[in-house]
Amino acid sequence: MMLQQENGKAMAPAWPGQAMWQDLTAMAGLWRLVGALAWMDIRLRYRGSWLGPFWLSLSTAVMVAALGVLYPLLLHLPAADYVPYLAVSLILWNALAQLVTDATGAFVQQEAVILAIRLPFSVHVARVLLRNLLALAHQGVVLIPVFLLFGTRPGATAWTILPALALWALDGFALILALGAVSARFRDIPPIMASVMQLAFFLTPVIWQAAQLGQAAQLGPAAIWLTLNPLHAMLDILRAPLLGQPTAPASWLIALGASALGVAAAAGIFAWAHRRLAFWL
Repeated sequence: MMLQQENGKAMAPAWPGQAMWQDLTAMAGLWRLVGALAWMDIRLRYRGSWLGPFWLSLSTAVMVAALGVLYPLLLHLPAADYVPYLAVSLILWNALAQLVTDATGAFVQQEAVILAIRLPFSVHVARVLLRNLLALAHQGVVLIPVFLLFGTRPGATAWTILPALALWALDGFALILALGAVSARFRDIPPIMASVMQLAFFLTPVIWQAAQLGQAAQLGPAAIWLTLNPLHAMLDILRAPLLGQPTAPASWLIALGASALGVAAAAGIFAWAHRRLAFWL
């Protein structure tokens, strides 16, 4: 941590977030290193594999094909509408679940590097984020044959994919920053988050659609849950334009509100943990 100097003596930062801000600005100047580390992670993860990261695409394609045959029958939905929805939902959810898993180990798994080399902590955060964005791009290949087969095309709202991706990236960075720091201090966090994400999968419209619940006036607690579930809003702002559907304004409001709270919480956690992080590893 960079400290102010006065009369040759080290002093504490002038304000609590100064060390955090210095860490983030130093990371921005190391963007080439971040890219190299993220690409190295991808190569090492699939070293010796014929398909490499496209195993993600293949496993997702098998999942979509298997569920796309059975679930339209169980849910009484036309396959032409359901299968593209399922493909987009599974790709986005898999990316989110993997991001949470990697976030809990962002600092713990880099213990040797952190203790041996003086680097901004946020370099490891950006590394995890970029690695997961690359994995998401590989999984996105599955959408091409699905959209061609069922005639799905992003419509006039396709441009909203860009701000939605930007918001996902911002939230992903904040999530890794917070979960990585907390998991370094409390090693129970990774299994807890794995259980939370498993439960959230069934409570969030991923393999089922929110419209299947009926009218909001008849939902009761279910309507409140969907409104207060930020995961539903985060999926919707990216899923709807990919499917050529308009995004509900409420989804953007909820997503932006949840993002603001999440970024603020992550900044507070990282500012608190910055001076202690190396001692927790």
